[in-house]
Amino acid sequence: MILFYQISIFLYFGAIKIASFFNPKAKLWIDGRATVFDELNKINLTNNIYWFHCASLGELEQGKPVIEKLKKKDPNITILLTFFSPSGYEYGKNYKTADFVFYLPIDTPSNAKKFIDIINPKKVFFIKYEFWYNYLFYLKNNSISTYLISGIFRKDQLFFKWYGSSYKKMLECFTFFFVQNESSQILLNNEGYKNVLITGDTRLDRVYENSLSPEKPPLIKKFSENKTTIIVGSSWPTEEKIFAEFIQSTNKDFKYIIAPHNINPNRITAIEELLDKDFIKYSEATYDNISSYKILIIDNIGILANTYQFTDIAFIGGGFTGALHNILEPASFGNVILFGSKHEKFHEAEDLMNIEGAYEIKYVDDLIAVINHLLIGNNLEKIQKVNRNYIKAGRGATDKILQQLKI
Repeated sequence: MILFYQISIFLYFGAIKIASFFNPKAKLWIDGRATVFDELNKINLTNNIYWFHCASLGELEQGKPVIEKLKKKDPNITILLTFFSPSGYEYGKNYKTADFVFYLPIDTPSNAKKFIDIINPKKVFFIKYEFWYNYLFYLKNNSISTYLISGIFRKDQLFFKWYGSSYKKMLECFTFFFVQNESSQILLNNEGYKNVLITGDTRLDRVYENSLSPEKPPLIKKFSENKTTIIVGSSWPTEEKIFAEFIQSTNKDFKYIIAPHNINPNRITAIEELLDKDFIKYSEATYDNISSYKILIIDNIGILANTYQFTDIAFIGGGFTGALHNILEPASFGNVILFGSKHEKFHEAEDLMNIEGAYEIKYVDDLIAVINHLLIGNNLEKIQKVNRNYIKAGRGATDKILQQLKI
């Protein structure tokens, strides 16, 4: 199994290398790793490195509450942050609370040794799903405390398969597991791991704090004009198609916002082709003209999280591919949450469905039925309150982690 893992790593690297000749994201992935060791050797590292590793942007959002409270408690801690993906790195490199930000070199024995020897971390935090065999075992063999934050474990993961015993050995490398739910704790306990604490999702701390004093994009506020506003956020083509069909099927006095996951010009043009003429792109909007349009297309990055404070219903992208985007941000502002049918790996989606704060959408008819239901009596207001309370009640993961770490 381990030999297969090592071979897979090299094959994956080779495939990305080939793809980098014609794929910009793959090129970023390769180029970003090419100079990591040179850059590390140029900086002055302290003896108080806390290393956080995230796959991408979503995991960074789970790491931020812990990073920021650590720095607040002890400003002498040096935060070194690494990413697997370009999307995470390109955003995270501007994260001011981190002292240093790098790509994680691919997981080979030599890279793991070289990287860890250079940074010499005091503590290491892997976020949610990050399991890298050579890094983990080198950390364990050097008695470096290593933690998993906001972990989720499911029976279908390789750790718990009859043929996954070698892979499961990686779990022995963790000093402690901070998991999101009871089922994860039970799975680990049944495998003999008692170093587990249910803390919940650190993102709940993050989104709740942001909801208390968010930035208020003036153009978005002007656009919504206190009307019922429905947003499709972090959308992919399937959500956009259903959303456009819904807009065309109703004559209700709503406002609509489309905030695609990918804002390259081709994707924006594809969205425009789905719509009638009553839309404007954010990049072309002004305070004077934005109110006259029914549909707003967000064609920039950085404002989506704070846009949700001006919307009422959020149809979140990724639910048709099994890669559901962040539903906690809109829920923190009381949005009723909608998403596609592939949400079983996201326990927050299941939680919100169980309290009727979220609904599954497969076709435009589902969307029409849900919207009609929400407009009956005060259903919309009741569900918005339910979702706000869910976020508020779920806080505290960060404090539980720091208490366990005795920091």
